[in-house]
Amino acid sequence: MEHGRIHSVELLELALQAAAQLGYRIREDALGFPGGACQLKGQKWLFVDPTLSSRERLQLVLDALAADPITATTELPPPLAQAVKQASAA
Repeated sequence: MEHGRIHSVELLELALQAAAQLGYRIREDALGFPGGACQLKGQKWLFVDPTLSSRERLQLVLDALAADPITATTELPPPLAQAVKQASAA
């Protein structure tokens, strides 16, 4: 799966970096479930199961970014911004 000219693995790295910049604490553990975003004690968390494919992990992070209102006011790299927009439309 490609978003424009960037591969999903590269886009996943951009998405994880953006999530960290938006204040998410990212935890990658074999969870027994895909993961997702949540708030615990006022801290934003993003749980990602590393046993998922890069495409599945990317979709999970994109969904979290698309659901966060702060993302709309944050400048993201164009390929990531496009992918977040597509995720929010889905």
